Amino acid sequence: MQGAELVGYYPGVIGEVTRLHATYYARHWGFDLSFEAQVSRELAEFLQRAEPARDLFLAARGPAGFAGSVALDSAFEEGTRLRWFIVEPAWQGRGLGRELIARCLDFARSAGHRRVFLWTFAGLDAARNLYEEAGFTLAEEHRVNQWGNEITEQKFELNL
Repeated sequence: MQGAELVGYYPGVIGEVTRLHATYYARHWGFDLSFEAQVSRELAEFLQRAEPARDLFLAARGPAGFAGSVALDSAFEEGTRLRWFIVEPAWQGRGLGRELIARCLDFARSAGHRRVFLWTFAGLDAARNLYEEAGFTLAEEHRVNQWGNEITEQKFELNL
């Protein structure tokens, strides 16, 4: 992960996280405007209500700017949700994704969270490998039609 700094919120980061999600998933998966709108809306809502003792947002910044992000959102009855995990293509394969997930799980343990879960979909093999390497297991999957595409949604869980 050499060359990237992990920080919290800074002005413009909502737009950067949204831009990367929107462009990546439109290009590779055909996701539509509804996906971009959901990312920006839910991320903004999360950052406004986040409690520093229970919630975490990390943005990675390199010399050229935004490099990736991840968050832990404790607002769910079923556990703490890992969200908005994404790494700029230029940073993929350099350990940044692994570091973002590790920092989240370290935070989750220190905050006393007992269970972390995430939603993703089939086909994101590099991310799935990182989740499984961190100890997450597939708990549920089903076909859904959302964001202008049909996908196999997957839920991964980790008991801490």
